[in-house]
Amino acid sequence: MSTPTPVGTVEVGPGPVTPEDLVAVARHGARVRLSDEALAAIDAGRAVVDELAAGETPAYGISTGFGALATRHIPADMRARLQRSLVRSHAAGSGPEVEREVTRGLMLLRLSTLATGHTGVRRGTAQLLADLLSHGITPVVREHGSLGCSGDLAPLSHCALALIGEGEVRDAAGTAMPAGDALAAAGLEPVELAAKEGLALINGTDGMLAMLVLALADLRMLLRTADVAAAMSVEGQLGTDRVFAAELQRLRPQPGQADSAANLVAILADSGVVASHRGPDCHRVQDAYSLRCSPQVHGAARDTVDHAGRIAGFELASVVDNPVVLFAEGDEPGRVESNGNFHGAPVAHVLDFLAISAADVAGISERRTDRFLDRHRSHGLPPFLAADPGVDSGLMIAQYTQAAVVSEMKRLAVPASVDSIPSSAMQEDHVSMGWGAARKLRRAVDGLGRVVAIEVMTAARALDLRAPLEPSPASGAVVRLLREAGVEGPGTDRHLSPEIETCVDLVASGAVLEAVTATIGELR
Repeated sequence: MSTPTPVGTVEVGPGPVTPEDLVAVARHGARVRLSDEALAAIDAGRAVVDELAAGETPAYGISTGFGALATRHIPADMRARLQRSLVRSHAAGSGPEVEREVTRGLMLLRLSTLATGHTGVRRGTAQLLADLLSHGITPVVREHGSLGCSGDLAPLSHCALALIGEGEVRDAAGTAMPAGDALAAAGLEPVELAAKEGLALINGTDGMLAMLVLALADLRMLLRTADVAAAMSVEGQLGTDRVFAAELQRLRPQPGQADSAANLVAILADSGVVASHRGPDCHRVQDAYSLRCSPQVHGAARDTVDHAGRIAGFELASVVDNPVVLFAEGDEPGRVESNGNFHGAPVAHVLDFLAISAADVAGISERRTDRFLDRHRSHGLPPFLAADPGVDSGLMIAQYTQAAVVSEMKRLAVPASVDSIPSSAMQEDHVSMGWGAARKLRRAVDGLGRVVAIEVMTAARALDLRAPLEPSPASGAVVRLLREAGVEGPGTDRHLSPEIETCVDLVASGAVLEAVTATIGELR
């Protein structure tokens, strides 16, 4: 029986890491510990490797070279050098430093695979990786270097390099220093890698998967926030809420669409603005697509997120290594087998799919924003929501910023996974480019937050201009949040960038969504 997991600590066992645990470790600095079951599995896997290493039959990754050099047999007295050389040579990343949360996420996922016992590492090696996470020691990983096949080799190699006391890391305070110094300061000793351990530490889809799980957490929040923004825009532009009725959504039973429409109905409930034009004299039942079809677009993105979440769940439950240790079963002895599970295609495909959905949601958000600023389409609002149009430009250029981000997101929506450049002397002749897909998705998620934030800011100003009509309680809560945070209402022109960044922070932190849910309850 394992001891209870302390508060703020994630226990890593032979089973899969949950998305919530990954976010806790990667983003919020939770500590980790290996369960007793994990340590037993690690010992069992190592016993298989030790037996094969002592035999005379060549075993890939244990007594041979790697990739296109796999035909060379490595004598026992050179195998520690083999593993050390592998890590050093593969730590070949270049470019800007990858975010701390991404590196911590990929470290946790590699530890999770080690904990299955199917990689054949020693328990001390796995424990040191856990200790780095718990002490907040984060290897410096570079932007470029992974092709998403044979795993995220270069990023994981930079992490493995720290385990042998080499390379550069950042301590818990974010200070860059040599890995050996950071280990010593934490009272940790570097390991000398034994047979197969170097390969086991670097051969996984952990980087792209970590970025997928983090993106899914962000997108689930942002898509609900996009529903908030859309509802505020429908309200501020005197649109109708009748098109979001449940009986209309049931005619097209797409689950994401139904949830998004239900959210819009809930957010718009008790709106004085909507009530002001809901009577028999209102004939506006054909709002522009960007208003009327918000649930259809947001819902399609939600369904894509759910699909990607299922793929992530399968991958979190996977053992990604090559070769992989198989335990003795029946008359079959324990053995090591080569496989292709390191290929990142399943993850790469959904990473690209999510970038497409994010760009589409951003595109419809920008179109809703633009309608506020055009006096011919805004139903009585001043041009650009300016105090004195002509002298003041109002939110004219905020929409430019939005459009620039949307345009970039469209470029980021071009799939990475359809590309492949052969490597390793044509041994690795088809690769997934999943790491690249993940990197561009992170930029797309950031862009979506910025676009939605500008829509929220614009809609809040428009609702103020509709006074004395009262917005819905949910919309009113968002307007108050912005005003209390220093995002001012209508008035003469002022420096807009700080207010935009404040709105971006309020959206990205979940504060806008929380303002709504605290008022009307949880959204779907």
